[in-house]
Amino acid sequence: MAFETVIGLEVHVELGTKTKIFCNCANEFGAAPNTRVCPVCLGSPGVLPVLNAEALALGIRAALALNCEVRASSKFDRKNYFYPDSPKAYQISQYDEPIGERGYVEIVVGGGVKRIGVTRVHLEEDAGKLNHSPLGDYSLVDLNRVGVPLIEIVSEPDIRTPEEARLYMEEVRSILRYCNVSDCRMEEGSLRCDANISLRPAGQRAFGTKTEIKNMNSFRNVQRGLEYEQRRQAEALAAGGEIRQQTLRWDEASERTILMRSKEDAHDYRYFPEPDLARVELSAEYIAARRAEIPELPADKRERFVRQYGLPAYDASVLTASRALAEYFDAVAALVRDAKSASNWIMGDLLAHLKVTGQEIEQVNMTPQQLAQLIGLIDDGTISTRIAKTVLRDVLEQGKDPRVLIEEQGLAQISDEAALRAIAQRVIEANPKSVEDYRAGKEKALGALVGQMMKETKGKANPQMVNRMIADMIAGD
Repeated sequence: MAFETVIGLEVHVELGTKTKIFCNCANEFGAAPNTRVCPVCLGSPGVLPVLNAEALALGIRAALALNCEVRASSKFDRKNYFYPDSPKAYQISQYDEPIGERGYVEIVVGGGVKRIGVTRVHLEEDAGKLNHSPLGDYSLVDLNRVGVPLIEIVSEPDIRTPEEARLYMEEVRSILRYCNVSDCRMEEGSLRCDANISLRPAGQRAFGTKTEIKNMNSFRNVQRGLEYEQRRQAEALAAGGEIRQQTLRWDEASERTILMRSKEDAHDYRYFPEPDLARVELSAEYIAARRAEIPELPADKRERFVRQYGLPAYDASVLTASRALAEYFDAVAALVRDAKSASNWIMGDLLAHLKVTGQEIEQVNMTPQQLAQLIGLIDDGTISTRIAKTVLRDVLEQGKDPRVLIEEQGLAQISDEAALRAIAQRVIEANPKSVEDYRAGKEKALGALVGQMMKETKGKANPQMVNRMIADMIAGD
């Protein structure tokens, strides 16, 4: 039997505020356990939460960037559950009146664009973290994360493959980073994903029984976890079995999902309005101000890079992976004759350097103006592409302008025809076999002669002049 996969994602994003959502405790990663807590986030009797205005602004900005309709009036609710990481025994969240609804995210898949609906974006506080003993006999509770401001982004069940789920996650992260809503560092837990997946016979409209995979912390694990669960459910259904509604976790070591507990429904949480927080009332002017904070988003940049610079879609996709990288390319492209050359240098040597060093583009020791200068020196024949790679490496290490390094190291390209002709004559006389091969129609032999010429000049000869000169000299003998 053929099955159709139905996937919906719940993406949790920690907002980049200085303090927590309902108190003044610092919102920072990596502090010693239980040192960023106070009576409010610990749920002590008699304390009252106060909404962080910055968290609200970031949440609204995110909802608008995800094409949601923002409610002029929303409220907070109490989501009741008992777990060691929740000292209040409830979580302040939003249930039936979230800040944003009915949005969408578009992904590029299979050569086309697919729109994934966003059901809702709501604000809530994070829970603590359990650090489990390797032996499995105890767990330690760290409450530093309690009260950290979150948005939860709930997708419609529009995703049909694990690959689409990964692409959706990547696009959501890119959008939120462009908007400076969150750093979205999955390794630090500031972007996490719960995935709901079910299978149904092809053509059936009713959804199958779903399982939920909790807290996946990498794009790779999102795709792999869903692929495993897709196979498991298909095999069970094909054998006549049933799928139970469960909450699972992805175990990377064994590459399988593991049962955590039976899955709760909304009514199990006994939601009710949070009595200690007033309703959130937003003016049209406030919402407009948040919309004005949204920069050109990744999809718009990709489209512009193709239209304005004539780049291939692949180049545009790579160069818009982060806002800082896109702005770096924009700055270089504005200063060079051919934007594709800027794309090639950034996507090749520069990104390779970042991968090796672990740096972000903002940290690189080469300004857009310096890269544009380097490309210009290639275009005007001052240096060869081969020498340019050496110069780029030196700029990245020393921070000096390319022109200065070329002068200091004597790297300027040799374009003096008389000087090159004398060297070419020596190369031709020293390599009679290559000369005969070239005359016999073996084009590669010319490359061997040019290589010898470049070796003689330590890579400084103008390669275009050398190719033409050697070919003319052999033909003229």
